[in-house]
Amino acid sequence: MSSETTTSVELLAQLSTSSKVNLHKRESGDYISVQIGSQSEPIALSGNDGLKLASGAKAAFDHQIPLIIHLNSTGAPPDSGVEALYGWGSAAKELTRCSGVIPTIICVHQTAVAGSALLLGLVDFVIMVQDSFTYVSGPRMVHEFTGVPVDQDTLGGSAKHAQTSGVASFVVPDGNSAIELIDEILSLLPENSSSLPRHIPSSDPTERDLDGIENTIPESATGSYDVRDILREVFDDGILTEIRKEWATNLVTAFATIGGHPVGIVANQPQSLAGTLNIAASQKGARFVSFCDAFNLPIITFVDTPGFQPGKDLEWRGMIRHGAQLAFAYAQATTPRICITLRKSYGGAYIVMDSKYMGNDLSISWPSAEIAVMGAKGAVEILHRNAAPEERSILEAEYDDRLLNPYIAAERGSVDIVIKPSETRRKVFAALQPLLTKREKLKKRVHANTPL
Repeated sequence: MSSETTTSVELLAQLSTSSKVNLHKRESGDYISVQIGSQSEPIALSGNDGLKLASGAKAAFDHQIPLIIHLNSTGAPPDSGVEALYGWGSAAKELTRCSGVIPTIICVHQTAVAGSALLLGLVDFVIMVQDSFTYVSGPRMVHEFTGVPVDQDTLGGSAKHAQTSGVASFVVPDGNSAIELIDEILSLLPENSSSLPRHIPSSDPTERDLDGIENTIPESATGSYDVRDILREVFDDGILTEIRKEWATNLVTAFATIGGHPVGIVANQPQSLAGTLNIAASQKGARFVSFCDAFNLPIITFVDTPGFQPGKDLEWRGMIRHGAQLAFAYAQATTPRICITLRKSYGGAYIVMDSKYMGNDLSISWPSAEIAVMGAKGAVEILHRNAAPEERSILEAEYDDRLLNPYIAAERGSVDIVIKPSETRRKVFAALQPLLTKREKLKKRVHANTPL
């Protein structure tokens, strides 16, 4: 960890002493921290506590440095009246103003319930200590309203928010681990949206060949593998800081460095749901791409997906709207973007996974890449549905030879370069160098209307 000094920042007079606002001065960059309650003692979120949180967010915004909130709150006290609501609303407004301008992180130490829980949805990353919990409506209210008994851990424990809701970006064993993780995250990020991430020295040579990496992908078209095995080979020292690791596991999102330059990684995970895209994966990817774009982190995308996951439940829940979120995030991103197709890239999933037509800066393919509307089996079933089984096998092989290779896509401009898998690290690093100074002039508008 960086050497650090802490200074109390008096930002608002006569506020509750149970909340503290501090300026942390570090060699790798300063940040503002706000503490609501202690690590071991939750407090009711009074109006003054809400205003203290708002003042800390305002100070971070004014100084253009990251904001860290340590939260341990039971929500507004029932007898507080409108005062507590005013404090919470002020905090929510200031946190929203920080969005996309400075990095924001909340760490839940024991509890964050009711109004204080909603603050978690306004920040970039949420860290939950293992035994903590958070929810908007508590077990008693859920039981009264639905008739279903539920305990705190089942309703809003850290495991539930890591695996099911996606609220928790990280789960850590204790408060000290949370501090270490915060330091790790901040080291990979710029202080604000107007600055660039710091270079992190690494002894890992950028010219290193990845011998045998192509063997990670099974010979069978339906074979599974862990895409993180490839990512660890490509990026510095095999280190990944994975975001929402246990939620939407069919998509990997992570921070890493290559040649010392921090980047964001988006990768299909064939090990989970065959790497298909569903609602959760689309939301996870879109949120991460949008964050990287806001804070000038280049985005490296690794593609191996057969398409969107089929199912009537997914369609009824809004697969169209949510799938569009990922396309929207990539299409409006102006940060450097490099896409590497490892194996399958079919149909609509090809489009939304930062295809050439979404405006990426460089589209790379391995020789194993298959870029088409769909796989050979599905295409033959549609085009030759009356063919005999032995005839279908021949037709599938012909379709495979004729269309399912990256060279056809390269001829038509969908792929810029086909490389040997062993060259991936040095080719990505070389391509990134001229892109680090990339700037796009955007037409002024109030904001885009994202497909929420």
